[in-house]
Amino acid sequence: MKFSLWRFSHTVLATFCLLGLTAASGPESNIQGMELKIGIVQRFGSQPTAKLQLEPTKGDRLKLKFLTGNKQQTLVTKNPVKLETVMQALPQPAVEEVIVLGTYRTFETAEDSANKWRSQGMEVEIAQPERWQVWAKRDVYSTPLLRRLLLQNIQASTKEKVYLDTKILKQVPRVSWVVDGKRYSPNDLEISTEKNLIRVNKSEKQEFARLYAGRLNLQPNAYGTYTLVNQVPLETYLRGVVPYEIGTNAPTAALEAQAILARTYALRNLRRFAADNYQLCADTHCQVYYGLNGAAAKTDRAIASTRGKVVTYKNELVDALYSSTTGGVTASFSDVWNGDDRPYLRPVLDAATNFWNLSKQSLADEKNFQKFINTQEGFNESKWDMFRWHKETSLEDITKDLQKFLQVKNSPHAKFKTIQAMAVVNRSQSGRILELAVKTDNSTFVLHKDEVRSAFAAPRSTLFYIEPLNKGKPELWGYAFIGGGLGHGVGLSQTGAQNLAKLGWSSQKILQFYYPGTQIQIFSKETKL
Repeated sequence: MKFSLWRFSHTVLATFCLLGLTAASGPESNIQGMELKIGIVQRFGSQPTAKLQLEPTKGDRLKLKFLTGNKQQTLVTKNPVKLETVMQALPQPAVEEVIVLGTYRTFETAEDSANKWRSQGMEVEIAQPERWQVWAKRDVYSTPLLRRLLLQNIQASTKEKVYLDTKILKQVPRVSWVVDGKRYSPNDLEISTEKNLIRVNKSEKQEFARLYAGRLNLQPNAYGTYTLVNQVPLETYLRGVVPYEIGTNAPTAALEAQAILARTYALRNLRRFAADNYQLCADTHCQVYYGLNGAAAKTDRAIASTRGKVVTYKNELVDALYSSTTGGVTASFSDVWNGDDRPYLRPVLDAATNFWNLSKQSLADEKNFQKFINTQEGFNESKWDMFRWHKETSLEDITKDLQKFLQVKNSPHAKFKTIQAMAVVNRSQSGRILELAVKTDNSTFVLHKDEVRSAFAAPRSTLFYIEPLNKGKPELWGYAFIGGGLGHGVGLSQTGAQNLAKLGWSSQKILQFYYPGTQIQIFSKETKL
């Protein structure tokens, strides 16, 4: 299927801008001074009563820059500024619509889908109104006629569940604030201070304020709301990531490994929020980033001692995926998401000694898998709470979760009333569920890979098996979910890395254990992004 009628060709420069790579293309092509754009409050205004308080640190002042008409205005105040949203009625209703080509749990799966559409001539963009979505590119398919022609073309050519998401807006959120008794309400606002430190508080309580370095921008996003973006140097950004991702009490080698990974991850993922004109988010859809409140001497030393270091494979930045707990074995990229496998992301027994031969005792076999899950000793994570888990869930709760998941995906299978049976039908070599079949009163369908974690509340990963439960009654009561790990399980285990560090492993050895065949090097203009 080709969509050459609407194909839009990008120049090389536009592509680099989209990926956010221009910072690494000048004569000083290293990370010294590189700034990132982090969406720290992503959809401000989605709740009509949303408020944000911005505060300078002691002895400093806030500087607010914005446009009034075509004229730039600057206000300076030593007092806190409270941003508030109000719903403003439009003079006449406005139509806002996009063609949704797919809805996904993760960016990785959304990007794979986006690349498939692009290979067929479609211009698309990745958005995150709530879940990740792939849209037909708005500035290309910019009229109602073009969107409907495209939709008809797709529906006639494929079985993809695409749809036109149309909203009639009678009111929109507007942000306003008061300085010296006067109220202002521009669409874009830049906030800075002399000390480059700003407190951001989403609560009425002072103890919940977070301290951010750099500058802030309040800017419109693709969803009719606003994003508060922190522009911050990369190495300073890491000071707000490492403590929250792995903690401040981890052994030094584990902290260093986390710092190198967090740096690599940030540099490789600058493209994620191109649709909203920033680069990374501040939660688990990217890396947890809460500013400088949690910065500590130990994590700062780990960041400083690894300054500029990244993980590469054949001189290219690796896809630096990591998770809390693997459950005893790491996963391949394609065990969890659609897309090409990465040679350095493959099943590794998460233990200091190789006591389980994955090639001879494949975890794709259900008997081997259940034996593996019921083995608890000898792993890097054996003493960790989430290493093994057992969760029993009623059929009623399973049904509610699954219906909600299918409704969000706009799936025709969402109309079912009762679940009759569920079964794992296909596992990967790392034991992750690739396919889980569900039989309902309405249809039989298959959940794939990371969909399984979205569809049910019980599993903490896709590394589990299920057992039907009757609870002493003739009819099915529900299922037990029996498994291990927390998160996707691809790449480094944060808990496993801490155990290896306690055994005396260096950060380089830890990283090369979880990412076989990789190297640690200083990022430079020769490093491929």
